[in-house]
Amino acid sequence: MAQGLHLGQRLSLSQVLAPQLQQSLALLQAPTLELKAMVEAELQQNPILEEVSINDLEQKQKSDDGEKPLDQHDAAEPPADVSFDPATEKESDAPVDDFQAEFEKLAQLDQEWRDHFTQTNVPLRVSAEEDERRQFMFDSITVGTSLQESLMEQMRTSDIGEDEQKIAETIIGNIDDHGYLKASVEELAVTLGVTVEEIKDVLDVVQTFDPPGVGARNLQECLLLQLERAGKAQSVEYRIVSEYMEALGKRRIPEIARGLDLEVEKVQECLARISRLEPRPGRAFLTDNQQYVLPEVFVVKNGDDFTVTTNNEHIPHLRISNVYKDLMARSAVDTAVLATTFAPAVNGMRVAFENAVAAINSHDDALALAELRKLAEQPNLTPAQTQAINRAIVQVQEKKAFIEARNYIREKIRAGKFLIKSLDQRQQTILNIAREIVKRQRDFMEKGVAGLKPLTMVQIAEVVGVHETTVSRAVSGKYMQTPQGVFEMKSFFTAGIQTSDGAGMSNASVKDLVAEMFGKEDGGKPLSDQEVVKMLADKGIVIARRTVAKYRGELNILPSNLRKVY
Repeated sequence: MAQGLHLGQRLSLSQVLAPQLQQSLALLQAPTLELKAMVEAELQQNPILEEVSINDLEQKQKSDDGEKPLDQHDAAEPPADVSFDPATEKESDAPVDDFQAEFEKLAQLDQEWRDHFTQTNVPLRVSAEEDERRQFMFDSITVGTSLQESLMEQMRTSDIGEDEQKIAETIIGNIDDHGYLKASVEELAVTLGVTVEEIKDVLDVVQTFDPPGVGARNLQECLLLQLERAGKAQSVEYRIVSEYMEALGKRRIPEIARGLDLEVEKVQECLARISRLEPRPGRAFLTDNQQYVLPEVFVVKNGDDFTVTTNNEHIPHLRISNVYKDLMARSAVDTAVLATTFAPAVNGMRVAFENAVAAINSHDDALALAELRKLAEQPNLTPAQTQAINRAIVQVQEKKAFIEARNYIREKIRAGKFLIKSLDQRQQTILNIAREIVKRQRDFMEKGVAGLKPLTMVQIAEVVGVHETTVSRAVSGKYMQTPQGVFEMKSFFTAGIQTSDGAGMSNASVKDLVAEMFGKEDGGKPLSDQEVVKMLADKGIVIARRTVAKYRGELNILPSNLRKVY
């Protein structure tokens, strides 16, 4: 086949998610804080949307009982010419599209949205005292100083000369966030063009800075620096770290005791003091990576039952702007003003007026302009009538631009309506899933992790009436505040282990039981993984030894040989 560019056609089928569906899924999956940011971005892009203040929302809720049913001729509904384009469509008695029906659904959706928040038990606005307390907490958050900044400040106030400051700055720049010097003195000497002795002299000064142990090249040097700073350079702890570091790491206590000619109990006391040293001197300066979360669902015990509500305080409340509703309700040419001003007209003026209105309603702009100009030539016109005619002429001339603008607004209203509906559907989906979780995990709500039962997303999906992937998106990144504390909603879904009596037990409950067993063990005879397997089997729980080893690793529990106390 000859090489070159070729043009060809190929027919294929593929599944593509519609943009609106993608937006709905993104809203469902987003946690509260991300959702707020997404809605704020949509407010910037869609001019017809506006956020309802809490005060306005409360006033609407108070007046809901006194509101009259919405009339079919609501001012927010567009007139007939909204959906008619004379250039492309033919006039008929049937409606061109269902935009009027969509507006009626939108009004109903707004009412349902208000009812949804009215029925929830979580207050929409916290008290002034809680607002003040929260603001005080935010104002108290400060940006911490990094380890390098602290060391640089100590260097400036030290006795280091100007020539040595450049070396000190380079050394500090090569200290990582944990406080260790990552470059060798030889590499620093080559980089700066100085001798190794000069690097070592400045490094000795840097190692006197706070925190103790900073600037060390390995763990052993770090511990020795801290012991020297504490005045224990002649202590047994110092000898253990300097002479028996390998045995210390493997907790070969008898070997250390024989080498130092000490009793095992004495060595264990020294090891206990060594364990209180800081292996990472820069830990205090590390950036706090703790994530602050907002519970999506609140679970409160009322008597014997649990009440489940969603967190509506931080969910944006949206509505369609009344300004654009009024614009959609206005006709391209306002014949009502003409009818009012020409109501007393008779004879020839009445005929000219009726001909002008008929031409306007026929959507023939050229004829409408001609008839309006004939009407303007009628004698004895009042100033109000002349003004109404001139206004109608301008509206006819700008009719095309007006309809284009209104079509743009119509698309934005549809997008805004879908967003409001998606937010409502998101809240309801999360609430339904949370209620079913609480129903199935009632023992957890009362007893804690020990009462957690095996649960899969398929089980929840079948009850709620959604797909399993919808449940996964709904609980992703969401948190639930329960009587036992704040937990990620995904943590309630856990695989189960079959017990001897046929009942299921969650993995989390088994892990909690394993932790309890290790916590109660005899330090002189620590439990092995196989012994834990036998103890669980006595309780009717059959698991493999590697599973116990996995749980022990997740619980940060050392192997039995490293836990033994002599």
